[in-house]
Amino acid sequence: MATWKCALELDANRSVVSGSTSELAEAIGCAADLRIYTEFLHNEHIDVNSPSNERIREVAEFGITYLVDRRWIAGIMSLRQPIELPNGFGPRSSMSFFMYNQDGTQAIARPYLDDGPFESNYGSSPAASPPDMPKYHVLDCWDSGTNAPSQNFVYDFDRFRYCVNDSWREVYGHTADGEVTFGSLDELVNAFSSGCEMKLAVANLCVDLYSDPECVQDHEVFVNGGSAYYYTEQRLFIIGSHPLVRVLPSVPMRYASRNWDFGWLMVRSDGRVVYRRCDPYSLKFSDHVSKHGIRWFVR
Repeated sequence: MATWKCALELDANRSVVSGSTSELAEAIGCAADLRIYTEFLHNEHIDVNSPSNERIREVAEFGITYLVDRRWIAGIMSLRQPIELPNGFGPRSSMSFFMYNQDGTQAIARPYLDDGPFESNYGSSPAASPPDMPKYHVLDCWDSGTNAPSQNFVYDFDRFRYCVNDSWREVYGHTADGEVTFGSLDELVNAFSSGCEMKLAVANLCVDLYSDPECVQDHEVFVNGGSAYYYTEQRLFIIGSHPLVRVLPSVPMRYASRNWDFGWLMVRSDGRVVYRRCDPYSLKFSDHVSKHGIRWFVR
C-alpha cells in the first residue's frame, strides 16, 4: 500500500510549521509523488457573495514535478479541468495547469480547448488583485485575451501540506548517449514485464525555453510513464509518457509569455526523446527530437 507523509507544512504566512524544504526536495529527487493539502473558506475563495463560511479541505494531485538546481521543487497539475464548486465545471473547457512552488507561491496557465474567440495580445498584461478577495495577491499576468493566459499569484490558504509518496525505486539510469550510470536495463525490463508502474526523471528537458544558454539551470522533470515496449533483439526500451507541462525552470518557477507549453514524450533507453509539443496559443502540434539523461523508476 502506498504510504503518504507530510514532508513540509506551511502556515497562512507561508512560514514552515513542520518538515523542511530539503526533506521535500530529497523526496521529489527520488521521484516521490506529490499531493498538496490546503484549507480555505467557501465565501473567501469560491463565492465571495455567499453567506456560507464553511471550511473546505482540498487535496490536489501534482502529476508533474520539477527539481531545479537540486534544491527547489515545484509541482504542476497536469490533468485538471476547471471545477466550479460545488456544482460542476467552469463555463469554458480548458486545462488548469496550476503550479505550486515549495515556498507556497502559486501560478496558473490556462490553455482553452474550445473554439472561443481569442486575440494576439502577447506579453505582460494588467495585473490587479480582486478587491473583494483580500487573501488573493496577483503578482503578474501574461497574454490576457489569447488562447493561453497565465498568472502568478499567492493565495493565503490557511495551511499548506506538501504530502509525498516516496515508494518508487530507481532501477536504471543513463546519459543522453545511453551510457549506463546506474542499475541495469535487465532490471528495468523485468519490472516492466511484471506489470510495475513506471516513472521517468528527464534531465534538462526545458533547455530550449531559455533565451540565453548561459542562464540555463540544471533541472529534472518527473512524469509517469504509460504504455511501454521492449525490443528484445535490439535491447531497446521505449515508453510513452503521461501528459507533460514544460515551464522554463527558475527559482522560483513562474509562468510568463511563451515560456511554457505542454505535450507528451516518447522516451528511449538510448537517450533519444521525442516531444510531441502542443503550442498552447494555437493548439497546433509539432514533434521535436532531443537527447537526455534519464533515470527510470518502478513501483
